[in-house]
Amino acid sequence: MPRIVTYNVHRCVGNDRKLDVARIADVLARLEPDIVALQELDVGRARTGGVDQAHEIADQLNMVSHFHAALKVEEELYGDAILTALPERLIQVGPLPGHPLTTALEPRGALWIEADVGEQRLQVINTHLGLVPREQQMQAEVLAGPSWLGHARCVGPKILLGDFNATGTSIVYRTLSARLEPARRLSPKRSPTATFPSQLPVLRIDHLFVSPEIRVVDVFAPYDLLTRVASDHLPLVMDFEVGPPRP
Repeated sequence: MPRIVTYNVHRCVGNDRKLDVARIADVLARLEPDIVALQELDVGRARTGGVDQAHEIADQLNMVSHFHAALKVEEELYGDAILTALPERLIQVGPLPGHPLTTALEPRGALWIEADVGEQRLQVINTHLGLVPREQQMQAEVLAGPSWLGHARCVGPKILLGDFNATGTSIVYRTLSARLEPARRLSPKRSPTATFPSQLPVLRIDHLFVSPEIRVVDVFAPYDLLTRVASDHLPLVMDFEVGPPRP
């Protein structure tokens, strides 16, 4: 059964303020995922030792990685990645709009791969939205529109996931729920799914949205000694199957 994980890794700096890329890789290795969507990765940044965190984590998991730099400061990069050991191909990366009155805020983006799950081609889009509600709404509208979920190539089974910085009562959540179904609603199990803050998770701001071809088996946020300290978010995990569309 395939397993996908979304995880904001906080540039691999844990709640103990230690920079530890291997610890993040260990969290993921214990989960044995097939596809991993990561947010807040540093690549070649002085503040984290110049390491390519996306490549380093992928290498430890025996996966390939695709990285999108939402922020570039000369040669230093910061952004999101998708990792997998499945046959895959990169479809698209790109920025998401910022609010014109909040240009000083951190840039945001998304990346999209296609992965082969058995005989099915699965579309996977990873994103990390902004912190300001109006900015988030603009970004969600773009993701729901013709450039991403409405793209001519974005057909069949699909999963949109990441850190949306928005709860289930937000306009962002409603905008994306109009295109795809929130995985939490479809899970037959009542597993804990709050992911932030990791030491005492009370907020559900990391999400998975799925198309009708995805049958959700479980969605859960593993909470243990390792995940509580490795990042300020818990990973969010979904076990699923791909089949005929739900009615």
